[in-house]
Amino acid sequence: MQREHDVPRNRIIDAFSWRSLALDLKILYVWLGLTVVSIFVPPLNESPFRVIIALPVAIFIPGYCLTAALFPGKKDIDGIERIALSIGLSIMVVPLIGLWLNYTIWGIRLTPLIIVLIIFTVLMAQIAQYRRFLLPEEERFSVLFDKTIQEIKDSSASQKDVPLSRAFRVIIIVALIASVGTTIGVILIPKTGERFTEFYILGQNGTAADYPTNIIEGSSEQVIIGIDNHEYQNTNYIVEMWLTNITFNTTTNTTIVSRMERLDRFSLRLQHNVFYQEPHRFTAPATGFNKLTFLLFKDTAPPDQVMGYERINSSYRNLQLWVTVRPPIELQPD
Repeated sequence: MQREHDVPRNRIIDAFSWRSLALDLKILYVWLGLTVVSIFVPPLNESPFRVIIALPVAIFIPGYCLTAALFPGKKDIDGIERIALSIGLSIMVVPLIGLWLNYTIWGIRLTPLIIVLIIFTVLMAQIAQYRRFLLPEEERFSVLFDKTIQEIKDSSASQKDVPLSRAFRVIIIVALIASVGTTIGVILIPKTGERFTEFYILGQNGTAADYPTNIIEGSSEQVIIGIDNHEYQNTNYIVEMWLTNITFNTTTNTTIVSRMERLDRFSLRLQHNVFYQEPHRFTAPATGFNKLTFLLFKDTAPPDQVMGYERINSSYRNLQLWVTVRPPIELQPD
């Protein structure tokens, strides 16, 4: 049975200092830091280095910290069982975090998933450090790589006369290899579904309502522009916002864009499965327009000489909102 001791508060605080931190937990903290850098700092986030660094965070580190918190003593479980639990618990914890995020306002996105996963891992590591500190030093689990490998060999050798134990270890090793191989395959060779980009506009309250349809000339209005990349690759986008006047010629039975005035233009680059959603303000320069037109281009946009429906039809996605542009209200003198 593990023995826990009453420890002065100042010594407990010292137990969480970097100097007192166990070697294995120090390595994990450094690895988590490298993971954040590899995911969010260009150009590392577009290189194979990102997958190499982030893979252990998905299949090993969270489970290792949870195992360390559950079994702080070096005699609680042996090396093979600790490794097996680390991988098994990681494969269980990561999908559960993703499932929880699916029911939140953040959804299953890269940034919130990484943040929650790191918070969980750090919390488990802190609990592990505290529980180890409560044990006598000689009973605490610690990683001495050469000693750990030798203990695994000695443990395996001592079980040679126990067929069931040998079979159990073989099953664990095979299961570990299969789970790691399957996870690596899913990450490195993801199933490619339909490639598309979501393009949408929202009202100023962030809903598909309350659009600025009655616009006063010279007044400032706002819409929220959203882009969601599902192209399975990093994609460059160009967005244009136009005021247009579109009429229907009953004689020729055709629709004509008789006037176009560009209000805004910006470009951005999105990674796969990353979305952009930001408010944009605009001002109607004059009356005589009846549509607010949003054009989304991939990689390049046509030259400025291309106008009318030729420009609209050349866009990757386009959205149009019927509007009325009214002259400013003039106050009549008394």
